[in-house]
Amino acid sequence: MEIRNAKFLVSASLGTIPDFGKPEIAVAGRSNVGKSTFINFLTNNGSLAKTSGTPGRTRLLNFFEINGGEFILCDMPGYGYAAASKKEKAGFGALCEAYLNSKNLKCVVVLLDIRRDPTLQDLLMLDYLNKLIIPFIIVLTKADKLSAMQVNKRKTEIAAAVKVGKDDLTPVSALKKTGRDAALKRMSDALR
Repeated sequence: MEIRNAKFLVSASLGTIPDFGKPEIAVAGRSNVGKSTFINFLTNNGSLAKTSGTPGRTRLLNFFEINGGEFILCDMPGYGYAAASKKEKAGFGALCEAYLNSKNLKCVVVLLDIRRDPTLQDLLMLDYLNKLIIPFIIVLTKADKLSAMQVNKRKTEIAAAVKVGKDDLTPVSALKKTGRDAALKRMSDALR
């Protein structure tokens, strides 16, 4: 698959989640793992999804049309740390739960920071996707921060922690522009 064009469609809150009638892929992960950067990297558009150094900036579901409607990409709010009240965090949870039950959702790309061990929230997200029988792809962000040998070691450690095969993990670096084709191939397979 090649992403030729992408455009922002709409931001949605609970009760306003649109039905585009197209297959959808969501991007999920803890706050500040690099979801918006990953979307910009995938689409070759550095300003498509708003990025921020402040964790928890994405508070709504943000939808992007890919290749004129071939599929829809959804940037989900991050879980874990966010400068938000307990009530707001509960709202994020309800929003994400409602979206994950969408009939158009074909796959969730779960981003994990390759330098960090998966958190309880990461493990709960993967468990939730397994329970709902939603296919997922695990992408390891920020691979440029480690040497090739360290990347290999972290893949082994993270694979054991999340109980998947080492080859089921896709390391990427938006900075060094690596891993994009592998991530897109997995996404393309999920849309079949």
